[in-house]
Amino acid sequence: MSGPLAVIAGVGKGSGTGAATARLLAHNGYRVALIARDADSLKTTADEINAATGGQQAAAFPVTKYDAETFKNTFADIKQHWPDAPLRAALWNVAYGVWKPFLDITEDDVRNVLDTHVVAGFGFARQVISAFKEQDLNELGKRGTLIFTGATASTRGNVLTSAFAAGKFGVRALSQSLAKEFGKQNIHVAHAIIDGAILTNRLRDMRKDDPAFLENEDARLNPDGIAKAYLSLINQERSALTWELDLRPAHEKW
Repeated sequence: MSGPLAVIAGVGKGSGTGAATARLLAHNGYRVALIARDADSLKTTADEINAATGGQQAAAFPVTKYDAETFKNTFADIKQHWPDAPLRAALWNVAYGVWKPFLDITEDDVRNVLDTHVVAGFGFARQVISAFKEQDLNELGKRGTLIFTGATASTRGNVLTSAFAAGKFGVRALSQSLAKEFGKQNIHVAHAIIDGAILTNRLRDMRKDDPAFLENEDARLNPDGIAKAYLSLINQERSALTWELDLRPAHEKW
């Protein structure tokens, strides 16, 4: 097999942004390494991608937790699985949600948010950047593109988001710092603010009594639409790079 490699961390149950991005990249010739904690769902997603592409474009790399040591081992496994595939794209799509009144938030809540978003994000980015630095420039004049999925809480706090926003602010700061440091080495780092509800299976369950909302593409984000925006970031030429973009449905009250 030929083609570049993309690593997607945070594939979840297979109905959201991570899985949609993996599917689109696979259809565009990428081999996609899928990382998530639900091994069964991850294998299902990989099997579906391979069935749809008629090959072995996807492989599942389940993890029990997100931390630096896990990513070090996982990237070694990915390298062993596809030894000749140049890593050209990576997505950090991991999140840990805590939405509580401030006085109800525990130290464990804060620790879990920061460990998942910031500490694990550092560990993932370290593996990706190190792999990018080994690559020659591609036809776009880049060594690779690393995308971080953000949220409305990446830029402003709100009621119930004091813990969650701290994590998302941290990821945004990390991505901006990496963009400034490694842009000089033709490594593209981008951050996407997702401002609105994403149509996942979880959202379908939550809003099952409101089919008008679920069917209204003006009211919620479609994971496939986000994936297309991510592919456009990956395909940007070095003379016109985006660090940050924000994505929202047409009728989002932003």
